[in-house]
Amino acid sequence: MIQIHRLEGFFWVAKTGGFAAAARAFPYPITQPAVHQQVKKLEADLGLALFERVAKDRMQLTAGGRRLFEFIEPFFEGLPAVLRSIDSGQFEGELHIRSAPLFMRQLMPDWVKRLRDSRPGIRVHVCEMASTDLRPLRAGAADLIVDYLDEVPDDLAAIRIATLRAFLVLPATHPLAGQAHITLPQLADETFVSYSPGHAPRELQRRALGLHGLELEDTLSADTAESILGFVAAGLGFSLVPALAPAGPRAEGVVAIPLEDPEIEFPVFALWRKDTPENPLLDAALEAAPRD
Repeated sequence: MIQIHRLEGFFWVAKTGGFAAAARAFPYPITQPAVHQQVKKLEADLGLALFERVAKDRMQLTAGGRRLFEFIEPFFEGLPAVLRSIDSGQFEGELHIRSAPLFMRQLMPDWVKRLRDSRPGIRVHVCEMASTDLRPLRAGAADLIVDYLDEVPDDLAAIRIATLRAFLVLPATHPLAGQAHITLPQLADETFVSYSPGHAPRELQRRALGLHGLELEDTLSADTAESILGFVAAGLGFSLVPALAPAGPRAEGVVAIPLEDPEIEFPVFALWRKDTPENPLLDAALEAAPRD
């Protein structure tokens, strides 16, 4: 195992052409004998000579030394700039976000745009989650998770960024579509279009129906809100669709009515680990996040 401080000594001798010059060029105080020892120990580690003396104070790289210098030079040359960027918080990198499907279209595009505007070099990876799963966050596979939760776990930090509201959606031709107030029991005998099993909004539907005294039955199901609205527009049934927009989901042939008595709301959070190491990219994402 080669120790990096020995490579550092070799780098400065190769760059300056001598031990005394290398000691003067070091970014921190070091003596000429110490630099000499670094190089000698590195040569012992490798089992070959890296320099040959061509004058009293002048060292020249051997063929093996030249190959090693070509390899390490970009690292040591670029290191000061990297350290400055890290110290200032202005550096590029990757951010991994996992989001529930409900927010991929309505929430994430504007958020990512604000983030990219503030950090042009950042690479953002947004992955859709079919169901709530906090394990990637805890394992470090994700930097942020965007989802609704009743309660934030103790090991996670969160900011509330939006509110989901439940809307009753009916075919525009339905006899009740023109009424200002509709109760779910009025639709108890009609087909309910649900989210497919395994999709997070299905649990929202089940809970909303339960609060209004109904049970979720598998009569007709689909994976996305767009598909559900399509079935409703075709007159195949009614549904409950969560939405961020105050006016609810919009689709041709569909009427959206906010659920009342009781009103159904679910908080949406951006979550990250409390023990996450300092990360300016995560800070930038949180600064660009929407606020409820």
